[in-house]
Amino acid sequence: MKYLHTMVRVTNVQASLKFYCEGLGLQETRRIENEKGRFTLIFLAAPGDEKAQVELTYNWDPEDYDEGRNCRSCWCAILSDQPAGRSTGCK
Repeated sequence: MKYLHTMVRVTNVQASLKFYCEGLGLQETRRIENEKGRFTLIFLAAPGDEKAQVELTYNWDPEDYDEGRNCRSCWCAILSDQPAGRSTGCK
């Protein structure tokens, strides 16, 4: 199995970056702004270890994170016994 990333939904990008970057020492490796979907994905990794990442997901429109599907996070991996081109998805 190859670990890809862990996704965490955030409501405040600046506070989250302060925690993960200043507090834990992670560095931003890339950022995706999706205007149509109205979200931002920010990928962070430890210096020198960009293969294991944390993905911060920020939805531009306010959401209630107290209940339901919006309070979850996920981790993604590829299983070595999967046929080429088949994704295992998020677990």
